[in-house]
Amino acid sequence: MADEITIRPTHAHDLAAVDALLAASYPSILKRDYAPSVLVTALPIISRANPALLRSGSYYMAEDGDGRALAAGGWSRGAPQGGAGRPEIGHVRHVATHPAHLRKGLAQAILTRVLAEALAAGVERMVCQSTLTAVPLYTAMGFRTRGEIAVRLAPGITFPAVEMERLL
Repeated sequence: MADEITIRPTHAHDLAAVDALLAASYPSILKRDYAPSVLVTALPIISRANPALLRSGSYYMAEDGDGRALAAGGWSRGAPQGGAGRPEIGHVRHVATHPAHLRKGLAQAILTRVLAEALAAGVERMVCQSTLTAVPLYTAMGFRTRGEIAVRLAPGITFPAVEMERLL
């Protein structure tokens, strides 16, 4: 049934579906908070799924009964820009919702699962690099703002974001 929604871990074969979700989500959702000059350089980079993250077992996709990707997101111990993380700190990773399915609680459901699984894995604190657009979502989920940051996407390309954190 098409109204049935499942949240499941992603696998390598979900790459095309998550890429399509990100490509549909970010241009539509971020345009109200970011200048076109920022989006033109950032979107080709942020609208692509990380294959290793999809295979990690800690990245999830919400899909309908027909298998369509509606939202995705996950967590890792390693920081988003790479490097080994401290075992007590987790990082929220690449959360997005298809624009046709906003305000249905999908991102919140994924984040609830992320927080529960990170806690079960011994994580004490979650950190995220939120888009300006997603700050209200993370605030509603108990995160607090640490400050504005510029995420380095590639040499010469940065993306304005907000670092947030939450104790588990």
